[in-house]
Amino acid sequence: MEVKTQQHTSERILYVRLPCNPIFPIGVVYLSDHVHKQFPNIEQRIFDLGTVPPLDYTSALDRCIDEFKPTLLVFSWRDIQIYAPVGGRGGNPLQNAFEFYYAKNPFIKLRGALGGLRIFIAYYVELWRNLGLVKRGLKLAQRYHTEARAMVGGGAVSVFYEQLNKSLPNGTIVSVGEGETLLSKLLSGGEFRDERCYVVGEQAPRNRLIHEQPTPLEKTACNYDYIESIWPEFNYYLSEKDFYIGVQTKRGCPHNCCYCVYTVVEGKQVRINPADEVVAEMRQLYNRGVRNFWFTDAQFIPARRFIDDAIELLQKIVDSGMTDINWAAYIRADNVTPELSDLMVKTGMNYFEIGITSGSQELVRKMRMGYNLRTVLQNCRDLKAAGFNDLVSVNYSFNVIDERPETIRQTIAYHRELERIFGADKVEPAIFFIGLQPHTHLEEYAFKENILQPGYDPMSLMPWTAKKLLWNPEPLGSFFGEVCLQAWNRNPNDFGREVMKILEERLGCAPLEEALSAPIENKQKQLVGV
Repeated sequence: MEVKTQQHTSERILYVRLPCNPIFPIGVVYLSDHVHKQFPNIEQRIFDLGTVPPLDYTSALDRCIDEFKPTLLVFSWRDIQIYAPVGGRGGNPLQNAFEFYYAKNPFIKLRGALGGLRIFIAYYVELWRNLGLVKRGLKLAQRYHTEARAMVGGGAVSVFYEQLNKSLPNGTIVSVGEGETLLSKLLSGGEFRDERCYVVGEQAPRNRLIHEQPTPLEKTACNYDYIESIWPEFNYYLSEKDFYIGVQTKRGCPHNCCYCVYTVVEGKQVRINPADEVVAEMRQLYNRGVRNFWFTDAQFIPARRFIDDAIELLQKIVDSGMTDINWAAYIRADNVTPELSDLMVKTGMNYFEIGITSGSQELVRKMRMGYNLRTVLQNCRDLKAAGFNDLVSVNYSFNVIDERPETIRQTIAYHRELERIFGADKVEPAIFFIGLQPHTHLEEYAFKENILQPGYDPMSLMPWTAKKLLWNPEPLGSFFGEVCLQAWNRNPNDFGREVMKILEERLGCAPLEEALSAPIENKQKQLVGV
């Protein structure tokens, strides 16, 4: 794409990454790199509030806008929903919720209530603060340029774009999913509303906007010489040498996992970034001292037809001579071959996550995950045989659909087999309870089962809504609540392993073959009446 008019080269774009944990802001980096390649004369700057102390957010934003005087503010908003078994926002949201909902001891219940209240307040303060930063930034920019506009995107916005319609300033462009082609069209003066976006106050979001497919984009290596020149805080992520720096090798996810929103945010069409470009991008970071990389794909090997692409990339990393690197990723382990196993170990993979959700093949099928758990085990054995001897994080989300004592025992059996393969100290069970998100099959299931009503507010943290969105329905909800409370009491520093231990103490462990077998259900055909 070429610059169409001189007028738009006078644009000054300020990318503001709204406050979040200090994770490398790959979204705004790629977006600004893309704009520079299409419109090299446009002035840009990245401002990362993730590197700013909370008390300085507004003053730092004011100073940046006063200095740069942007005509376009692009806000990146990463996080909104808070259900996770980790600390943050003043406490552990999952523990506080379970203490409040399930504890029998009134003092523990009170502690959970007070902890939940702190998180409740912190959540809404953060929500209002981020909205306030968007409004404040736009208002200040308009002092210098009356025509200044704001665009808001990022993970949080892509999921909750419908709810944010009422809270953002009129004229704000709300971007769903990736924003490169949207921003290119806006800057070239063309019609941009056919992209996955809408303009606040001008139109309501199109029905099923998030389900529209992204515009394909040919991705080239990010120009980090340029990024460094427009981002004063860049070295914050390089100075300690312990950050995993994000590199994207593909976009899109072809699967239908019932609770996951990736497949609609990124689209089902998997778009591979050329291996040479990925390696060239890594080389630039490597030359700056980076040795730890995180492949930020939804899944590093999303399906078997992309195995050859993964092999090509890893082989080119070997050929590049970057022999002292480490990397990590989310991996669908059912797609790992012996050749891939060898290359993973050779290229320095030292951590990976498997989101199998359940160790019961029956439940994996019901959650539409497309895994063959027997294949996953065999591929893990191949990885171990290739020399992998580092940490594996296995994500389990209990009580999603049709969980029963039998399926819990099957999950325990499956986990114990993973421990036998890698070593018990190398397999870390991450215990999640799904935070139900809009636009997923699980939301449709909740409507069907009358657990939620259409029109509910997915951003609400009111107790009567939060208990439904933190997915742990009865009849097993209270049981899991009790188990988790016991695990936090007995061994809070190793919560996941303690949960598995307590479940095995209470329910036992199924034969492994039972976990790996899932008989096809014979459903009776329904007669159609005329």
